[in-house]
Amino acid sequence: MVILTSRTVEALEDVRQQIEGAGGAAEVRACDVGDGDALTTLIEEVASTHGRLDIMVNNAGITRDGLILRMSDQDFDEVIRVNLRSAFVACRAAARPMMRSRFGRIVNIGSVTGLMGNAGQANYAAAKAGLVGLTKSIAKELGSKGITANLIAPGFVDTDMTVNLAQQLKDEAAKMIPTRRFGTAEEIAHAVSFVASDLASYVTGQVIVVDGGLAM
Repeated sequence: MVILTSRTVEALEDVRQQIEGAGGAAEVRACDVGDGDALTTLIEEVASTHGRLDIMVNNAGITRDGLILRMSDQDFDEVIRVNLRSAFVACRAAARPMMRSRFGRIVNIGSVTGLMGNAGQANYAAAKAGLVGLTKSIAKELGSKGITANLIAPGFVDTDMTVNLAQQLKDEAAKMIPTRRFGTAEEIAHAVSFVASDLASYVTGQVIVVDGGLAM
C-alpha cells in the first residue's frame, strides 16, 4: 500500500490512479506537511492502520526566491518549515514503527543547491543543506535498528517547479549541464527506488546526486 500525501487530495489523484492501474494499491491523504502536529498524526495513523511503515519518502518542497538583502524573515522561515522541518518531524514519527519492525527505508529529497548554493535561494539552499546533515545523523542513529536513511540530490528536473521558467533561462541552465538537458521525474524516481530497495540494504547516510553532472 502506497500512502500519498499532499495539501489537497486532488493534487495526487492522477498518481493514485497510475499506481492502481499498474496493479498496486494506493490512497491519498490530505495534509499540510508544514503542520508538524498534523503530519505526526498522519504518520502514526498510517502505521497503526496498516500495522507497519516500511518506506518513507520526504519530497515536499517550496521556493520563496529572492536576493538575501531583500529576503524577508517570513520567506526564510516558510521554506525552512516546509522543506526541512517537515522532514525532521516525519523522520521522528516514522522512527518508532520502523524500529518496532527493525526495518525501514527513509529517503529525503534534497537538491544540488544544498551542495553548491545558489544566488537568490539562500533559504532553499539552507533547507536542502540541512537535509544532508539530518539524513546522515538519522543514518547513524538508526542503522543498528535495520533502518537506512539516504538523500537524493536532483539537479534541474522537468517538474511543476521548473515548468514556468523562461525558455531562455532553461537553455542557459542546460548549457551548464554535461548531459545538456534537464532530468525527468522518472530518473529521480529510479534513484529513489534503488535506495528504498533490498539492493541498497548496505547503503546508508549517502547523498546520491542525480543531476546530469551539474555539480561536478
